[in-house]
Amino acid sequence: MTTAFITHPDTLLHIMDGNHPESPARITAIKNGLIKQDVYNHLAIYESPVATDAQLAKVHSTDYIARIRALSPKAGLVRLDPDTAMGPMSLSATLHASGAAILATDLVMQGKAANAFCCTRPPGHHAGRANSAGFCIFNHIAVGVAHALTQYKVKRVAIIDFDVHHGDGTEDIFKYNPQVMLCSTFQHPFYPHRGFDSRTKTMINVPLAANADGKTYQQAFSHEFLPALNQFKPEIIYVSAGFDAHVDDPLAGMNLIDQDYIWMTEFIKLVAKQHAQGRIISLLEGGYHLPALAKAVSAHITSLMLA
Repeated sequence: MTTAFITHPDTLLHIMDGNHPESPARITAIKNGLIKQDVYNHLAIYESPVATDAQLAKVHSTDYIARIRALSPKAGLVRLDPDTAMGPMSLSATLHASGAAILATDLVMQGKAANAFCCTRPPGHHAGRANSAGFCIFNHIAVGVAHALTQYKVKRVAIIDFDVHHGDGTEDIFKYNPQVMLCSTFQHPFYPHRGFDSRTKTMINVPLAANADGKTYQQAFSHEFLPALNQFKPEIIYVSAGFDAHVDDPLAGMNLIDQDYIWMTEFIKLVAKQHAQGRIISLLEGGYHLPALAKAVSAHITSLMLA
């Protein structure tokens, strides 16, 4: 088995405006970086399907899903919130991004892939049960987790979110679900200004001050995440893989380097090997400095391939 790489052409057609940092160039940079590093040809490449409304409704309200469909424009842009807009192809892109999480779950749970990386956009971890936010329309990782819980009767799922922003939408969806543990590191105080005071037994939120480096992240993972994960014993691990805590990223103030993303991936692999039969599904979230994004994703995927 190898690592599955799941994407779709429509992920390049979602455009919020001509200068937005969450741009199609992110996907192109990642793919080109993987080709340059001679990684791409060693992956199992899949095209993502469209998530159905029934699959979305496991984590989003039916009214919200209907609202997004109704607002989808035939031309121009429709603004959903101060940070998120939809163009003519945005609905297709976000449905394929959620579909990637579903396909990744099927491939890993059925033993057809050792693990998977979903290279799609828009990102998803800020989208709540009934709201868009922070460039996110639907919460793809939540859709994938719900699919694992319902389709495969998995009893315990862990989500590790190392995006520089707290996965507040994911917390909103799963905070009262004892079958799901969210482990989230994030810069604080910082957007979305949530998560710093809402830690529970299954919501392991670890706010970090600006300029935190790899050593600080290692301490958070080892001292905060590891005891909780060992007690929880997840059967599958999902990763909200945001690369915007990189030292070069323009939208945040953290100091991670490529080697730190390798360390975090290796940490996740060890936990997955111990508790989850090695099952890992990683989904692209943030990361807006294109050269840094390409290198960090390549490091992350290369580490996954060595599982």
